Amino acid sequence: MMTQDHPHPTRSLVTGGAGFIGSHLCDRLIAMGHEVTCLDKLTTGDRANIDHLFGHSRFLFLQQDVTGPIDLEVDEIYNLACPASPVHYQNDPVQTIRTSVHGAINLLDLAQRLGCRILQASTSEVYGDPLEHPQQETYWGNVNPVGIRSCYDEGKRCAETLFFDYHRQHGVDIKIARIFNTYGPRMQPDDGRVVSNFIVQALRGEDITIHGTGTQSRTFCYVDDLVTGLIDLMKTPTGVTGPVNLGSDTECAMIELARQVQKLTGTASGLIFTDRPGDDPCRRQPNLNKARDILNWQPKTAFHDGLAATIAYFRERGVLVHCNR
Repeated sequence: MMTQDHPHPTRSLVTGGAGFIGSHLCDRLIAMGHEVTCLDKLTTGDRANIDHLFGHSRFLFLQQDVTGPIDLEVDEIYNLACPASPVHYQNDPVQTIRTSVHGAINLLDLAQRLGCRILQASTSEVYGDPLEHPQQETYWGNVNPVGIRSCYDEGKRCAETLFFDYHRQHGVDIKIARIFNTYGPRMQPDDGRVVSNFIVQALRGEDITIHGTGTQSRTFCYVDDLVTGLIDLMKTPTGVTGPVNLGSDTECAMIELARQVQKLTGTASGLIFTDRPGDDPCRRQPNLNKARDILNWQPKTAFHDGLAATIAYFRERGVLVHCNR
């Protein structure tokens, strides 16, 4: 899209652009007329997510780590680079922290040099196991700094600190989105997230594994709605920094999610209950007042419809086929 500020199409850099959310963001930006550079190390990202964009005149893919030097000319930066599921970020926790912290520094330095806007894809994990419910952006969180999830939780918290310090010290135009549980097509079958876990187990005819009693709750936002929120936040005037919660504010208990997956897949899978992992939050639900007031945004996709689309994706893809990275 050409604007008065950008006589050429807006040049967007999406780090982590081959990932689940990042690839949908690349699609949307291309559809809006942007020139998109997708930068991804392909550790947890999947080239298959962006294969359809190769050959497009306004798409460039760079297989690169955000912790290394980045020298590009762009108009805006979306930073989505970081493993986002416990299975993946706990596999190499030191690298997870490097990606969140060193990657943020590299990209903030680039934004400062270019004088461009940069958006950080932060996470509801900055709230930890919250003592406030629902969580609003002024809540400081209840995070274990030495737990098995802290490489991700504290890495993202540190990245937010860096963003605000670059904003205050260097005048960098920042935006911070705190993303709550998101689901949809292009989730990986082995990412350890609850929606993909339940769907894959159901389609394979395996019993669905629920941690604890299944009374712990989450909220689930369909990926298309989440991408709209990210783009809407990027468009806000200079000075609107966030953080802004993005997600669904409709709670769903894990046992109810399992039953919905059973019904929609038609599986004969039963339910089995296991111990909950360490630092697993009991409840997560965003307060979306800020998103509604500032962005005029809220999720539109009904959970039933989004879940059906996600199940259809896994059926078409074949859940026994693993990603080629």
